[in-house]
Amino acid sequence: MSFSKVNIWTEIRDYTLLAIAMISYSIGWTVFLLPNNITTGGVAGVSSILFWATGIPINVSYFLINAVLLLIALRILGFKFCLKTIFAVSVLTTALTIMPQYITVHLLRDQPFMAAIIGAVFCGSGVGLGLAANGSTGGTDIIAAIINKYRDISLGRVILICDVVIISSSYFVLGDIERVIYGYVVLYVTSFCIDQVVNSMRRSVQFFIISDKYEEIGQRINREPHRGCTVVDAHGFYSGKEVKMLFVLAKRRQSDVIFRIINEIDPNAFVSQSAVIGVYGEGFDRFKVRSKNPKKIE
Repeated sequence: MSFSKVNIWTEIRDYTLLAIAMISYSIGWTVFLLPNNITTGGVAGVSSILFWATGIPINVSYFLINAVLLLIALRILGFKFCLKTIFAVSVLTTALTIMPQYITVHLLRDQPFMAAIIGAVFCGSGVGLGLAANGSTGGTDIIAAIINKYRDISLGRVILICDVVIISSSYFVLGDIERVIYGYVVLYVTSFCIDQVVNSMRRSVQFFIISDKYEEIGQRINREPHRGCTVVDAHGFYSGKEVKMLFVLAKRRQSDVIFRIINEIDPNAFVSQSAVIGVYGEGFDRFKVRSKNPKKIE
């Protein structure tokens, strides 16, 4: 498979995951949180507050706020950063327009805490899935990225501050401190679910394989799970023999395929497998490094 075809399939996968992620987010927001007067962070929280205060439909305010932020981001951060965010905002706006027309049931009316937990799970899973697909739901993510470009402040800190301010502001509309506390619960559970989903989808493993048939094993690993292998010259301290060792990085889901290949070719091979945190480069995650200097280098 050529590099261009791999890129095309990767993009199709990312956009499909983004669509699923935004549908999950809209379910959590419109089915569990909004009917129970529980707010969340980001633009969704602002839209909820505007809906309770003025009756403005959430899909309208959500789209307009994000449209303004995206116009600013296009100028400051560039089109590449905003492309998938535009798609995600469009899908979520469409879902927010259609879903309330067909889902009118008020779930967990007398159990706001459970509504907060379940709604946060749907929202957090959606955001996590979107981030794993290299996308964004917009809103405070855009604000954080802009501030981070000009000031040495972490993205997470900016997003947290924005979300706490938004959730706390819901008290002035709802007049119920209990609902504000539920909002903080939503914030915590959402953050937890984001971490779990992103980490589970990006888990990788590394293999150290010592075998006399290392060439055949390496060729099979190149062909089937499409993973690269590095040959390392090693020396057996006990045996005193010069050996070849394969170093392989792969996605966790590909472990079974690699073990099957090794077992078929050399059942007596010595294999070490371990989990790794953060693998960046071709075939894995992309570097998340932003320049702290806003000036272009000519």
